[in-house]
Amino acid sequence: MGRAFSKTTTGRLKVERLPIRFVGDEKWVISRSFNPGGETRVRHVLRRVRRLSGDEARAVLGDVLSRFEHRHHNMEEILEENCDKALSAVGDSNRLSRSHRLLLGSYFTMEYSIASAALFNPSIVVHPDQSQVPPGGKRFIMSLRATGEGHVSSIVFRTGLIHPDHSITVDPPGAVTHRAKLSPDRVYDKQLFWRKLNDMAIKKVAVDFVMHRLPKQFTMEQLEHAIDGARSDDPILLQSEETIDGMLWLARENYQLRLPDGAAISDVVIFPQSENESMGLEDLRLVAFEEDDGTTKYYGTYTAFNGYRILPQFMESDDFRRISIHTINGACAQNKGMALFPRRVNGHYCMCSRIDGENLYIMYSDMLQFWETAEVLRTPKHPWEFMQLGNCGSPLETEAGWLLLTHGVGPMRTYCIGVMLLERDDPLSVIGHLDEPLIMPTESEREGYVPNVVYTCGAMIHQDRLYIPYAMSDTATGFAMVELDKLLDRLVG
Repeated sequence: MGRAFSKTTTGRLKVERLPIRFVGDEKWVISRSFNPGGETRVRHVLRRVRRLSGDEARAVLGDVLSRFEHRHHNMEEILEENCDKALSAVGDSNRLSRSHRLLLGSYFTMEYSIASAALFNPSIVVHPDQSQVPPGGKRFIMSLRATGEGHVSSIVFRTGLIHPDHSITVDPPGAVTHRAKLSPDRVYDKQLFWRKLNDMAIKKVAVDFVMHRLPKQFTMEQLEHAIDGARSDDPILLQSEETIDGMLWLARENYQLRLPDGAAISDVVIFPQSENESMGLEDLRLVAFEEDDGTTKYYGTYTAFNGYRILPQFMESDDFRRISIHTINGACAQNKGMALFPRRVNGHYCMCSRIDGENLYIMYSDMLQFWETAEVLRTPKHPWEFMQLGNCGSPLETEAGWLLLTHGVGPMRTYCIGVMLLERDDPLSVIGHLDEPLIMPTESEREGYVPNVVYTCGAMIHQDRLYIPYAMSDTATGFAMVELDKLLDRLVG
């Protein structure tokens, strides 16, 4: 990868665009279950597969495996799983030979190219593993929004190294893309789950009637058993399907994922798993959060989209091997662009958000999953942000204050990246901000799926530089670099 930089100037600030670009690639494929439409179609395919002799089934299956097995991890396990889904959909329990089962599963399996349309809206944090990094270097992990057919968005990761000379190299992904798997041992905290149900305004007496039957920690199976027991004991109280659906919905929206054994994080895709994510996981904002005891936990806020409405959610992990997904609740868990500060501020969790779709807010909470109040941090002030103002990822702590990247939307729906500096002990107090954009689309960056947009979901400080991965017109991703001292001088001065 080259070392040359290109430079643009913002007032006296030089923004250096590094020779790195991430673009969509149709070769990154995962497997998805395929539903051709209704039980009747499933029964027709099942009947046709059953009619095949053993030799015929093995021959067709052999052809399928020869063409696809090298493209997927545990191909036969995938086919088995989708066979079970198809048989369950029609209530068929008749036994099939293994060849017939795998072949049937192949008819209800499809490939999906996760990044055939775009690879954009990046975020970046320090990698949890800094072993064998040269002095003055830093390994990072970066998330990207990958978009494929039907504009369904998923989350992928890339790893790389910032070298002592400020250049960057990125590790190539593996030949096979692994899909993060649902963990079967998800356990729910009763008090937290109960509070979320109350926040959803589901019929309280019915919720209490079910929840009293559960232990302090419970599984999905125990929840379903408690619902069945409560419905049996008082069918009138539990006759509302809205109450039952609400409890099961909440359980499905809070889940755990695990990386397949032997898979690197850069080979893994987090694909929509739940109903509210069915059309995508959008704009993950990663943060390496420092706990009070000095340990680091990785959080990421993102937007779940089902084609009709959006829902703010967040993920947490210690090492990017096992990831927990949670809904974000509360009166101020609204809209998009929630970004968590990397540590507690005055003893509280702190979040920057855009709950009304137009202005920047600061929120405090004592629980990561509940956000009830918000105060306006800033409204659009400059022409390049008159339409809307939001954050571009979690604030970054410096000796001078919290460095907050922003995005502003101006004439012709042009998105630009700006910067603010906030007081460390009072983030509602603005020390300074740039009057003009730090990064705006150049002629080579303005063409794409959504023209005239530069956007990021998080940057990273290393030594005396601010590194900003940023998306170009919702199509590709590049890197920019700014000298931190010069930027802070502008903001403080």
